[in-house]
Amino acid sequence: MSDAAPLDPEDRKIITLARSARARNGVPEGAAVRDETGRTYVAGTVALDSLRLSALQTAVAMAVASGATSLEAAAVVTDAEAASDADRAAVRDLGGPGTPVLVAGPDGALRSTVPAGETQA
Repeated sequence: MSDAAPLDPEDRKIITLARSARARNGVPEGAAVRDETGRTYVAGTVALDSLRLSALQTAVAMAVASGATSLEAAAVVTDAEAASDADRAAVRDLGGPGTPVLVAGPDGALRSTVPAGETQA
């Protein structure tokens, strides 16, 4: 976990986008990912009777569906203290184990940054 360094403006942007998606859609989580070309994909939690995806899983799926081949970073805005194993796995599948996953609270304050391949306690 590394929170001491100043946040890169591009990382701040995906946190802001994720926070906006959460607020706009009234969902438990908002997420955004940045692909290898700098494009961003923003999503909220999907909770249908037949389909349940976290916001981060949805953002990764949107990136894949749009032709992204890798991720530079991912962010999720949530009440949870950490990104779930399933969320980190989705990011890892597209971006690799070193892809940073930024976890921020509903206020947009960064709580943690962890590589997608790292196990959280």
